[in-house]
Amino acid sequence: MRRSALFLPTMKETPTEAQIASHRLMLRAGMVRQSAAGIYSWLPLGLRVLRNIEQIVREEQDRAGAQEMLMPTIQSAELWRKSGRYDDYGKEMLRIVDRGERELLYGPTNEELITDIFASSVRSYRDLPKNLYHIQWKFRDEIRPRFGVMRGREFLMKDAYSFDLDKEGARRSYLTMFVAYLRTFARMGLRAVPVHADPGAIGGNMSHEFHILADTGESDVYFDAAFEDYTVGQMLNADLDMVARMEGLYAAADEKHDAAACPIPADRLRQRKGIEVGHIFYFGTKYSEPMGASVTSSTGESVAVEMGSYGVGVSRLVGAIIEASHDEKGIVWPESVAPYKVVLINLRHGDADCTAAADGLYERLQNAGIDTLYDDRDERPGVKFADADLIGVPWQVVIGPRGVKAGVVEFKNRATGETLEITPEAALDRLSAKA
Repeated sequence: MRRSALFLPTMKETPTEAQIASHRLMLRAGMVRQSAAGIYSWLPLGLRVLRNIEQIVREEQDRAGAQEMLMPTIQSAELWRKSGRYDDYGKEMLRIVDRGERELLYGPTNEELITDIFASSVRSYRDLPKNLYHIQWKFRDEIRPRFGVMRGREFLMKDAYSFDLDKEGARRSYLTMFVAYLRTFARMGLRAVPVHADPGAIGGNMSHEFHILADTGESDVYFDAAFEDYTVGQMLNADLDMVARMEGLYAAADEKHDAAACPIPADRLRQRKGIEVGHIFYFGTKYSEPMGASVTSSTGESVAVEMGSYGVGVSRLVGAIIEASHDEKGIVWPESVAPYKVVLINLRHGDADCTAAADGLYERLQNAGIDTLYDDRDERPGVKFADADLIGVPWQVVIGPRGVKAGVVEFKNRATGETLEITPEAALDRLSAKA
């Protein structure tokens, strides 16, 4: 994409309404714009990041055996009355009455709807287990929406739901999702800390949150120092044995942590700030019993299925990654989620040789399938460098008059600041190897 054609309304000044780094940088980098309190439009650069995160989540859900579907944003109030949650959920639920006087709601989550779909379709134990998921927009009317996409009212979430015949099978499904979550976050360059959690309005008796450690996190996370020995690379290869070894290395977050009852020795207990990006629940028959989601067992009995649900804050992850990965110049994207792999900068717009060299390399990068943002604008070099650092693309290739004469380009790593002078061919080879 040529920068001159891209809709990328960057801002030089820090917006006064932005209180944390991710909110400031997402606004300044032209990723989002607020349309109402806690509700954002995703502009082209922000949407590219959102879609990259979404795809990683999708691939790991598919790998874990979950099947993708899509449920609507608007649900029937009657379903929620059937489960008993309609009146209990509170003012966070946006309630709607249509022209036929039917009561509807903008879904904050989908336990009721997916249970109803399952109950109307599955009858036998032979059809179990099942895990169904979708990636869909949700709405929760937060009393104080703040921190940009970190605590918005409308947000994109992956929610999955497992159905099993018995508790043993449900636990197996739960742990399979646990593994998928560790892998998902690791692919984004993140080491997620799992902690025991309060199930809240979802319900159930087994629940874990996954937190990204960041100084700006809203939660206090407590865990064993031994957890720090697990690298992101190890998390990429997470399995059930790793999850079993981790048990006991994490405690809880905030008010759920009881220092007196904590199983972690005091000399190994660590406390950090964390940002919640995922939450998994096992709630047994909380929804299946009242909503008639039962199957016939091998002995002919009618058995209410055991259920779990598994959420990932897809849009929230955009902000969480920025909180965990930025510097004084701007965002530092992990390569797996970055909007582009490389930004190509033509330092001298009016110089025919520079433009020819930059145009030629841009064409070669495109032909090699490398996502490239080509800054071809008639702007001062300082402006181009500042924008490149602000939007956080992992690699920068700079073409200037001196380099053209010497047959080299400047090749820069955004994260480390390391700069090399290499040939355009070497730059292309390095980027191709990283593709």
